[in-house]
Amino acid sequence: MKSILSIFAIFLLASIVFLFGYINKEDNSFAFEENQKLTETLSASDQYKIIKLKDKVLLDIPVISQFPELARGCEVTSLSMLLLAAGINKDKMALASEIEKDPTPQSVVNGKVYFGNPHKGFVGNIYTYDQPGLGVYVEPIVKLAEKYLPGKIVNLTNSTFEDLKIYLSDERPVWVIINTKYQQLSDSYFKTWYTEDGPIRVTSKEHSVLVTGYDKEYIYFNDPLTGTKNKKAPIVDFKKAWVQMGSQAITFQN
Repeated sequence: MKSILSIFAIFLLASIVFLFGYINKEDNSFAFEENQKLTETLSASDQYKIIKLKDKVLLDIPVISQFPELARGCEVTSLSMLLLAAGINKDKMALASEIEKDPTPQSVVNGKVYFGNPHKGFVGNIYTYDQPGLGVYVEPIVKLAEKYLPGKIVNLTNSTFEDLKIYLSDERPVWVIINTKYQQLSDSYFKTWYTEDGPIRVTSKEHSVLVTGYDKEYIYFNDPLTGTKNKKAPIVDFKKAWVQMGSQAITFQN
């Protein structure tokens, strides 16, 4: 009888130990899964440098005027300022000669205007208003910027406006395409012309500046058109204009 009771006691004790171990294993498994989820989340968010978004920023970047040499050279002049902020002193005139060009001449056929594609290269004459021209968009600018900062150019095109603030908070100015009114334009300012790649919608008000800061109400920028350092415009208007022009922007990695 004692022998039977001893066997039963051993069996009961073994069952309790097994059950406890199973429950503990389940708890540990749950904890492991939760820790794994946390690790995955941190890994996803920590793959980029953590930058605290500041309430206001104003960078001290020297301003460069596009005039008198470059009537339509706002994009390369703003690029010159961006490179200067990155420690590269490259003259605007050198950049003007090096920027890729779309050589398509302006023509009118059956009432349709044919001209170059600013996504492919600078359209028209960069030096004077006496000859037709427009400007250049972000793709050729990225290509030229990469020549001087290989592997360090960050193309922010199609990012959100908040993304621009992140880089500004890290003391990196941002090159953008905007317009000369720094606010959203009505349709009357736009026209369509035809390129080898199809029709595009353009405006003669197209412009480029170097964004140097922001606060709750204003955006600040170096304007090559006026030669004004840290010029300001209402941030709401500036954002709408930037989006209207295709949310084109670049900066650089530190």
